[in-house]
Parts: sequence; structure tokens; C-alpha cells
Amino acid sequence: MVNTILDFLRDEGVNTDLIHEIEKFRAASKVDPKLAYRIPVPRFPYYGTEVWEQAITALLCSENLLLVSPKATGKNVLAENLSAAFGRPSWDISFHINTDSSSLIGTDTFENGRVVQRHGPIYECAVSGGFGILDEINMAKNESIAILHATLDFRRIIDIPGYNKITLDGLTRFIATMNYGYAGTRELNEALASRFMVIRMPGITAENLHKLLKREFPSLKENCMDQFIGLFQDLQKKCENSEISTKSLDLRGLISAIHLIEKGLSAGSALEIGITNKSFDEFERELVEDVIRLRIPDDQKRNDIFTD
Repeated sequence: MVNTILDFLRDEGVNTDLIHEIEKFRAASKVDPKLAYRIPVPRFPYYGTEVWEQAITALLCSENLLLVSPKATGKNVLAENLSAAFGRPSWDISFHINTDSSSLIGTDTFENGRVVQRHGPIYECAVSGGFGILDEINMAKNESIAILHATLDFRRIIDIPGYNKITLDGLTRFIATMNYGYAGTRELNEALASRFMVIRMPGITAENLHKLLKREFPSLKENCMDQFIGLFQDLQKKCENSEISTKSLDLRGLISAIHLIEKGLSAGSALEIGITNKSFDEFERELVEDVIRLRIPDDQKRNDIFTD
């Protein structure tokens, strides 16, 4: 996998000096074989040379990353790809209303008749030199954020009440993601934001979407590929103009719908369950249906869209 992802970076035109630095990083930082299963094997590559170079440089400089953007820009895809490129085990930590300090660093439990600490994902990541993916960090509660402050700044420690203070392994990095405008989210406070290098993730371009679809569907007809790309861009514009919500702007849903068409479902039916039905407002659903029908006829079948 290492050669695959580094070759991908070369093909994408990422600075060769940075790729060489990644190779040196990997050579100098062996992974415990027991944690090898945690090194991601990305399902999708992330396309965007400038963002790759920004992210790689920050991580090589021991910085933590905050990936900020609206929906459908590939934040989690990039985070997974970065862990794979650096060859580090990763821990995915999702923040929600029930995420508290004990679920992050650990909690007391009984073992062999005595009280011991059952380690949480932040603790495990910190001592193992892993990459911690902090998903939807702007949904974190105050007590969770308090845990992160000392972990993410120059102190790089976790002070566990009743137990020891631990220092983060020098290889440990944290990559946080943040959507704005979602229900339950809030502004990130200044103190926490200052602990990250912040990358504002751009929307996927037509060129990069073409690369992604070509990689995923080698037999997709070129004219049909252009129609699917146009459909996604039409939905993007509708969202930017506040004509529809972001619920139907779903790149995963579009790719899944194309897989359903490849398996034999009609285009109209596949796009309905992959995109249209993501919106639960009837008026919005009709708008999305109109956008789709302008690009993709309902009755198109597999043979109309694929070459084999």
C-alpha cells in the first residue's frame, strides 16, 4: 500500500521533496505489529495537490491539523489518506453530546480484583504515536475540549486524575475535521483553534471529480461521466445559492448510485435512493429531481452508461 499511495502522490504532482521526507519519516518510525491493523487502507484517494502539500508540510513539522469546510469536500478522506501516507495507526474519535473525558482518555474498571484504568482512544493514540482523527470537533463539549488543550499544545501531555501524567509520543499527530452550519455545532473557541494549523478545504473541482470517477468506474462512458460531474456541480450551485440544503449534495451518495446503476438498477431509481431521498422536504425533493432529470434520464440503463 505504501508504494501505491506514494506513487499516487507522485502522479498528482506533489512536491518530490515532501514525498522523500515522508519516506524518511516512515523509515525512522516503526509500527508495533499489534497496531498494524490500524493503518488505514483508503477506499478513495484525495485529489488536490495544494492541500496535500499543505497538510504534509504541517504534519512533518509536528503540527496538528484542522480541516474546515462545508459538506462533500473530502475532509475525512484526506485524514485517512494522510494516516496511510505516513504509515501510522489511526484512531477515529467522533465528538457528540455523550463524548466526555472518560470516553476520550479512559475510565476505571475492575481487573483481577483491583481497580485499573481502561484506556480511551486519545490515550492509546498518544502513547502509540498514532494519528488521531477528531471528527466534528466543533460538537465537542467543554469538558472534552479541556482534555484536548494540554494534549494539543506545546506541553503535549495528558494529566489523568488519580493516575500518572503521560507525555505524547513524538510521532503523535491529531487531525480534526469541522463542518459549519450543522445542527449541534458551534464556533471553535480561540484557544482550541490556536492549537491547529487550519486548512480550508476547497470543493472538489470538475477535473478532480473526473479523476475520481475514472478511477472508480473505468468503463463509465465519457459523455455520461460529464453528465454526472455536471449534476454534482449543479447541486453545488443550488446549495451555494441557498435554493436547497446540503442534504442532497452527497458525493458518497452519487458514487454509490453509480455503483447501483452498474449493478443493473435504472439511473432514475439509483439516483433517487442515492441522492434525492436524502432530502426529507417534499418541495426540495422536487427541485433535486428536476436537477437530476435535466442531466440524467430516468430510464437510462447500465448499457447506456457503461462500455462493457
